[in-house]
Amino acid sequence: MSSAVLPHPRIAPSHKLGILFLIAGLWTLSLLDTAGKLLALAGYHVVMIAWMRYTINLLFMAVTLAPLYQRRHGRSILRSNRLGLQLGRGALLLASTLIFFSVLKIVPLAEGTAMNFCAPLIVLAISPWLLGERSYLSRWIAVLVGFTGMLIVIRPSGDIPPHGVALGLVSALTMAFMSILNRKASQADNPMVTLFYGALVGSVLSTLMVPFFWSAHTPTAIELAILVSTGITSTIGHFLQNTAYRHAEASVLTPFFYAQIISASGMGWLVFGQFPDSITVLGIAIICASGIGIAYIEHKRAHPLPPADPMEAV
Repeated sequence: MSSAVLPHPRIAPSHKLGILFLIAGLWTLSLLDTAGKLLALAGYHVVMIAWMRYTINLLFMAVTLAPLYQRRHGRSILRSNRLGLQLGRGALLLASTLIFFSVLKIVPLAEGTAMNFCAPLIVLAISPWLLGERSYLSRWIAVLVGFTGMLIVIRPSGDIPPHGVALGLVSALTMAFMSILNRKASQADNPMVTLFYGALVGSVLSTLMVPFFWSAHTPTAIELAILVSTGITSTIGHFLQNTAYRHAEASVLTPFFYAQIISASGMGWLVFGQFPDSITVLGIAIICASGIGIAYIEHKRAHPLPPADPMEAV
């Protein structure tokens, strides 16, 4: 039987563009996280920060995204096939934002981001029950390895206080359920509808909450600029992420999500003078390796290579 040489795998040009959009979006969202941490440390309540983030996000999309969607699809962006799902997802997204900003007030950017990246591993662990997906040994190995990395990051001798660890775990769990709702929403509605409802629900709910948590002092010019930037960076970051999925499949993009840990570490060092120690870096690397490894395995499982010899297919 003759042997055949498999072509060297290359990333398609469109996929490269998608990867660039994704990385740009992740770095932009790290700016959002940095602004949230700065404002929280300055004494602003996380509800006020979230209110500014979602309100500016909503106003921007109402002016730009909603009319564009109407022209392209001939229907209002508010028309959803599963309104209850979109409303529930929007409420959970706001809760996730409030929890994560609370984490960042306590925990360095790199460590907080790393703990959040345990969310995909949590999804893998609970997907057989909540999503009816088949369970694979490779997934369980990835979950165990990833959580080993997280235990190294949050070790008792580390710099993260116990309440920061607890909040970080709650944040990761919330992100995991967000991922599940994102999957369901993507099956029900156009991504633009989901993006708009996230901003709408977050803005409405935070507007109802913010009078009880309003900061007493008048923001300085710098603080006001940082507050406004949260809405701008969240809009641009999520837009770039959404654009990335137009150019590349999710299985291609997933490993590159871990680049956000690099941007978070860089911003933590530049702005706050915080950089993970060597043991924490090891834990973060283990979390990244488990996520990237299972993403590669899942991609291979979803896109098996054809047999090298046509006779092998007989």
